[in-house]
Amino acid sequence: MSEWAPSQIVHKLPQRWRRPGQQGIATHESSARIDKRVVSRRPPRPSWARGRKRALKSFLKSAVLLAAPASLVAAGLSSAADAAIPTPPPELAPIPVSILVDIGSGQVLVQRRPDVPFLPASVTKVMTAFVAFEEIDAGRLSLDRRMPVRPETAKEWFAKGTSMYLTEKDNPTVRDLLHGVMTASSNDGAVVLAQGYAGSVPAWTAMMNAAARRIGMTGSHYSTPNGWMDDGHTYITASDMVKLADAMITRHPQLYREFSGIKHYFWRDVAMRSHDPTVGVVPGADGIKTGYTREAGYNFLGTAERGGRRLVMMLAASPKPKIRDDAAKALLEWGFSAWDARHLFDQGQPVGQADVQGGDARSVPLVANREVHATLPKGGHEKVTLAVHYKGPLVAPIRKGDQVGELEIKVEGLAPGHVPLYAGKDVGVAGPLDRLMNGLISFFS
Repeated sequence: MSEWAPSQIVHKLPQRWRRPGQQGIATHESSARIDKRVVSRRPPRPSWARGRKRALKSFLKSAVLLAAPASLVAAGLSSAADAAIPTPPPELAPIPVSILVDIGSGQVLVQRRPDVPFLPASVTKVMTAFVAFEEIDAGRLSLDRRMPVRPETAKEWFAKGTSMYLTEKDNPTVRDLLHGVMTASSNDGAVVLAQGYAGSVPAWTAMMNAAARRIGMTGSHYSTPNGWMDDGHTYITASDMVKLADAMITRHPQLYREFSGIKHYFWRDVAMRSHDPTVGVVPGADGIKTGYTREAGYNFLGTAERGGRRLVMMLAASPKPKIRDDAAKALLEWGFSAWDARHLFDQGQPVGQADVQGGDARSVPLVANREVHATLPKGGHEKVTLAVHYKGPLVAPIRKGDQVGELEIKVEGLAPGHVPLYAGKDVGVAGPLDRLMNGLISFFS
C-alpha cells in the first residue's frame, strides 16, 4: 500500500488535549501469541488471562501512538510492500480523522488518528440517543412518555442551531424527541429530553459518561447533550465512536432501526430532514449521524450492512461538507468491494469454553452476539488463526449475556481483530453437593 501525503492536523484541537506523539498514527498489534488454529478450552495465555493489571498494560501497549507524519494505514499496517492490502479510496485523503471497522471481525480496515480527541458537534447526540435506548429497553422510560418544555429552555434553545422550534406550550413524546435528535439533529430536543428524564443537563451528561465507560469508551467525555460549543469540554475519538455505534446497533436493534437512517420526520406538519450523505445512496446504509460547527468541521458517524457484513466508519474535521460526503460514500463502497468475509461462527454459536470457579458448572460456553467472520482482501486466501482470551478462571455467579472474554481473529499479514464474547448460559454459585462433585472431578481428571 502506498503512503499518502500528510494531511492537515485537527488544527482546532485544544492544546490541553495534545500529548507527545498524539499527532501520529495508532497501529494496533496484539501482544498475545496465537499458536492454535482451532479454538480450544485452554487457549494460549495472553495478558487477557493474567489478571486485570497485566491485561490493562497489554491493551495500552497494543494502541501505541507513533510520533510520525499523518498518513492512512490500511488494516493498521504501514508496509507499502504488501500489495495484497487494498489501497483506500483517494476521496479519504483530505479527511484529518478517519476509521473504518468491520464489526463482524473487529478488524480495522483503515484508520487515521483513531485515538486523537476531536470536537464532535452534533455527533454528540448519538450518545444522547443511546442513553435513551438503554433506559427504554430497561423499562425505565417509555417512548410515549411526554416531556415538558421548560420556559427557560424554550427561551434559550428556540431556533438555536438546528431545532424543532419547541415552545413551553409543547408537550412532545420521547418518540418525537428521539426523531428530532436523530433525524433533524434538534438541539432543543436533546435538552428537553435530558431535562425531562434526568432532571437537569448535568445529571444527563453524567449518565452519558457512565454509559461511555460501560461500553469501553476511554478517550471521550460529554458535557452537553447536543454538541453545542462548550469550550472543548465535550470531545470524542474515532475509535470510541465505533464502540458506541456497535453497542447501539447490537444492544438495541429495534430502536436503532426505528430512529436511525430516517430521511424525513414530520413534527407539527413540518418535515424535518436528515443530512445523512449515505442513506438512500449507498446500498445498505442506515445511519447514523452528521455533525458540524465552525470549530469542529464536518463530521459523520456512518454505517452500512450488506451481505451479512456490518461496516462502521467515523470521519471528522472535514473542511467542507462535499469532501466529507464523497469520502463517506467512497469509503463504504471500498469496504464492501475491496474486502471479503470468511464465515467463522453464527450468532449465538459456541466459540469456546471458559473455566468457572465456585460455580454449579465447571465451565460456561462463550458465544458472540453477532455473526463472526474474518475479513480478507478481495480474493485472498490468507491463513486465519483464532484464540479465545478471558480472565480466568471466571468466578460464579455468571449471568447469561455477561461479557467475559473476546475472540481474537488474526488474518495473515493484517492486524488482528477482536470480537467480544459473552456467557452462553447462567452459572450459579455451587452448593455443597456441587463443590463435592467438582472436587472429585478435578481430583480424578
